Amino acid sequence: MTAKFAPLELRTRPDGVYQVLRQAILDGTLPAGGQLREAHIAADMGISRSPVREALTKLEEDGLVTKVAFCGTFVAEVSAEAIAQIASIRYLVEPYAAALSAKALQGSRNADMRAAVTVMRLAADRDDIPASIDAHLQLHRLFYEHSGHELLQDMWDGWETKLRLFLAADHRSYSDLHEIATAHEDLMTLILSGDVDEFRHALAHHVHSAPGAPLQDHPAGPLAVQDSLKNRG
Repeated sequence: MTAKFAPLELRTRPDGVYQVLRQAILDGTLPAGGQLREAHIAADMGISRSPVREALTKLEEDGLVTKVAFCGTFVAEVSAEAIAQIASIRYLVEPYAAALSAKALQGSRNADMRAAVTVMRLAADRDDIPASIDAHLQLHRLFYEHSGHELLQDMWDGWETKLRLFLAADHRSYSDLHEIATAHEDLMTLILSGDVDEFRHALAHHVHSAPGAPLQDHPAGPLAVQDSLKNRG
């Protein structure tokens, strides 16, 4: 671990270590696969190792770090293969989730969707990658949460951490985070219009055309899966 951390003020210590490390992971200061050494972090921050240990445990629960017995704690990694497989499934199921949730998102949960886009724009104004990622995931999570479909929610819960790790790299590939906010504002507009077919088209572009998008032509990609399903039919 080569990153250096500024000392923490006493009043910020309980949650401060966690927030500092989380920010460093998501903005790339701590690279995927990098080792996190309790003693070094504690020395940099001018604190004991106990709050560092607690922060690392919480980060492990979030899926952002991995603890390896007798080796230490490392920033979690996600493979391009895993992201390509998630993308292929999202292409097929997310338009369905969006269609199921459209009534709620057009009505009682409309403010939640608009709030996520607003937070994304504010994060872009500050060039705040972690906040942009949080809002990005929150918007997509709404499609699944309000679909009324328990299995769809379980699917999202199963891959959200991997998406967060991928987005940590993906967002850094943008020269302007406002591009991401604009793309999600367009997705929101399509949900509100009820145009599921156009949403599916926009989602495919959104998932696979970002600067850091993985394996666009991978055999597990959405078009290959879609063609396979058509052939079986």
